[in-house]
Amino acid sequence: MRRNDFPILQDGAVAYLDNAATSQKPAAVLEAMEQFYRTTNANVHRGLYHWSETATAHYEQARDTVQQFINAQHREEIIFTSGTTAAINTIAYALGKLVLQPGDVILLSQVEHHSNLVPWQLVAEQYRAKLEFFDPTQPLNQLPPKTKLVSLAHIANSSGLILPIQSVIALAHQAGVPVVVDAAQSVPHMPIDVQQLDCDFLAFSAHKLCGPTGVGVLYGKRVWLEKMSPVFGGGDMIRTVTLQHSTYADLPHKFEAGTPNIAGVIGLGAAVQYLTSIGMTKIQEATSAVHSYLVAQLKTLDFITLYGPEERSSIVSFNVRGVHAHDVAAVLDQHGVAVRAGHHCAMPVMEQWGVPATVRASVYFYNDESDIDKLIVGLKHAYGSLSRPNS
Repeated sequence: MRRNDFPILQDGAVAYLDNAATSQKPAAVLEAMEQFYRTTNANVHRGLYHWSETATAHYEQARDTVQQFINAQHREEIIFTSGTTAAINTIAYALGKLVLQPGDVILLSQVEHHSNLVPWQLVAEQYRAKLEFFDPTQPLNQLPPKTKLVSLAHIANSSGLILPIQSVIALAHQAGVPVVVDAAQSVPHMPIDVQQLDCDFLAFSAHKLCGPTGVGVLYGKRVWLEKMSPVFGGGDMIRTVTLQHSTYADLPHKFEAGTPNIAGVIGLGAAVQYLTSIGMTKIQEATSAVHSYLVAQLKTLDFITLYGPEERSSIVSFNVRGVHAHDVAAVLDQHGVAVRAGHHCAMPVMEQWGVPATVRASVYFYNDESDIDKLIVGLKHAYGSLSRPNS
């Protein structure tokens, strides 16, 4: 589906199955970024000349595009960051400062990416709060006492597990507790409506949804963002500055210090427009179809161990009996198949599974069954050539 839109995929030399790490970029995104640098390269919000005003218009149009894409109520609720990690760190420090006291609890799931775990560890240490964890495969019927924050992934990057964010949000809001959603793996693959979800914050990256690296989105309800202090200080986030005191710009600029990744934001806007032109429901259906074929083909191989739930979204983690995950990935590369091998920035999950690493294959709408067939051939070769007897 739409493979010809992606210059890097057109020769068919590589079956690219590492989409959970980053997606490929369509020509429309590359052209939008090149057009900016070739014709209107200037800083935004500051210049009173044509190039700057045009760059500002395109930059802010991207904000409107993202607002519509996730159905945020206000455009000021869309903050541009350098990615999901930066967005979650910003939320952790600004929200932690606002709501945490010694002994309070931050509740996370047991399957979080390091980007939604390490920032909360740092904040918990700073405010002498405690981290507690819940099993997302089991119903969460009540929050631990003194819970002041909940943060969880929408889809686990290690396994493709879809977490029950809707029920967790509803439960947390009954107690007046804000909820942060790491949507890095969900926004690229399914329609997202932040008003329907009623999450307080949501973070995602451009590069996983056909956009460039180095840019992402922090969505926050305006009622929270207005209360929170900025995390980064500098240009473009101020209203007035004296030698002793500063006041801050209105949203969203309060959280966008310094010269932003202008070309990246324009690329993000182009990526969202591209995905919208296809339709997120169609993208979800296409990805689901090739993912189902992937899992079914893996199950035909008796030397494969699958990890995670039966119901997954776009991702599957597995190991080849008797072969280290890194060696599997190296052999697959020789067969023109790109996968990820390692702990996937989810070391606690690997510990739960009792393995140091897995192979992870992750698909997107531009993959097809031929990519999976190529993977299966490579896996048979890896097992046949590298497996150790009695393993």
